[in-house]
Amino acid sequence: MKRRRWLAVPIMVLIAVGTAKAVLSQSVVAITSTSQTVELRGTSGGNRKVGGCAGYISSAPNHIIQVAEDTNLRISLQASGGQPSLLIRNPSGQEFCVPADRYSGGKIDVPGRWTQGNYSVYVGDRDNGQYSYTLRISPN
Repeated sequence: MKRRRWLAVPIMVLIAVGTAKAVLSQSVVAITSTSQTVELRGTSGGNRKVGGCAGYISSAPNHIIQVAEDTNLRISLQASGGQPSLLIRNPSGQEFCVPADRYSGGKIDVPGRWTQGNYSVYVGDRDNGQYSYTLRISPN
């Protein structure tokens, strides 16, 4: 019996480390009206299929953008391939999706007025692929 209890401890540690690693893979970026352009990199797609234009996304956001004050921002995504999409959940929980069209070469550009709060950003792929991307957040 004692041997089984000792096996449970290493297994629980492995589960905790695996969970922490998944959470740490997500980046959190704080933005103010005086921020310089921020560039983030990652891999699009995931195992969660969602309706609308997003296609396949990860179960957790790729990035969380913390907007410190109402400001004009431009979010640009350039993917290395596939059919990328951006699914963004605003501070009030509303989601909007922007796909790349076939003429953009995998680029998405979202300018606008962003209100204070946390935005969850999912970088999806409508073809269920996984491609490297660069996400830029800049003053508009």
